[in-house]
Amino acid sequence: MDTLHLVLLAAAALAAGGVNAIAGGGSLISFPALLALGIPAVSASMTNTVAMCPGYFGAMAAQRRELAGQGKRAWHLVPLSVAGSLVGSWILMHTSERAFQTLVPFLLLFAAILLSLQKRLRAFMLHHTGGGHSVAFALVPVGLCAVYGAYFGAGLGMMILAILGLVLDDTLNRMNALKQLLTLVINVVAAVVFLAVGTIAWQAALVVAIGSLVGGYLGGMIASRAPEAVLRWIVVGIAFTA
Repeated sequence: MDTLHLVLLAAAALAAGGVNAIAGGGSLISFPALLALGIPAVSASMTNTVAMCPGYFGAMAAQRRELAGQGKRAWHLVPLSVAGSLVGSWILMHTSERAFQTLVPFLLLFAAILLSLQKRLRAFMLHHTGGGHSVAFALVPVGLCAVYGAYFGAGLGMMILAILGLVLDDTLNRMNALKQLLTLVINVVAAVVFLAVGTIAWQAALVVAIGSLVGGYLGGMIASRAPEAVLRWIVVGIAFTA
């Protein structure tokens, strides 16, 4: 890669890390950037998963205080996240390059639609009073999200945040912190699999890793410190513009 490509990729990674920390959908920025460098689709997806992990760590570090008192929720949701991530990783590993290249436009379209369809949830995001249901209601949906997250992942954070918001009665800041934990687990599990048996474009991965770490930490700080109403508008804004 020449200097211009490095700078553009780093900028995309910085933006992707920040978007992931606040709501989700950062892979809609970083994955196409990797494809634009000529990296094969399957390898680009694996590289994106591995390289975005530092961003999730950064976001998690910035919001760790909001996880206080959520140990029971994590205890229930993390195992399903691990299992789903293993399934999604296995599926991607057994998807041919040709088949995945065919699927990529539809996956990107699905992710974009997923984020843009937040219109129906807008009132919920702005006036949420909480579902007040048991975390058990989120187990299967989060597990399915984990399968998707390991396989492709764009929009994963927004999907999990919406599920948590529909089920739990809590502040958006705390639900966003729990989302950070789950997306971190899903991506780290998938990354371990891909590092062991996948194909990683290491030069690009290093650039994206650094950019996503900085972006994730900055985005996590915004998500952690922003007033509740402001954070809701940021989440909704990302959903409509992603």
